[in-house]
Amino acid sequence: MRIVYLITIIITIFLGLASRKWSLSLSPFVAQNAGDVLWAIMVYFGFRFLLVRKSTLTAILLSFLFSFSIEFSQLYQENWINQIRATTLGALILGKGFLTEDLIRYTVGILIAAVLDKVSHKFTLRSY
Repeated sequence: MRIVYLITIIITIFLGLASRKWSLSLSPFVAQNAGDVLWAIMVYFGFRFLLVRKSTLTAILLSFLFSFSIEFSQLYQENWINQIRATTLGALILGKGFLTEDLIRYTVGILIAAVLDKVSHKFTLRSY
């Protein structure tokens, strides 16, 4: 099962990067929201990968804790952390500035990921 989560993470990262690269080709709503939703999906599946034997609820709670912590950490604006945020990788992981709407995007992403996870489990269990 762990390999499925790893593949899902890789696909999600690809989709997230693609949503940024081709944002002008997307509808404004999708372009504005997809990156954060996909980031939260990746976080959820990252926890599922690391904690494959734990429950979906554990992954959901840890995903909320991690994502919201990252967002609230953006209220902290010191030179050293802003230098990290100024790099591409730092911006992708830590973000740049606190936005309340990002909390909504993370919530949507985590819930989408949890539903996809549950549905895929039922589908794969049915095929055996």
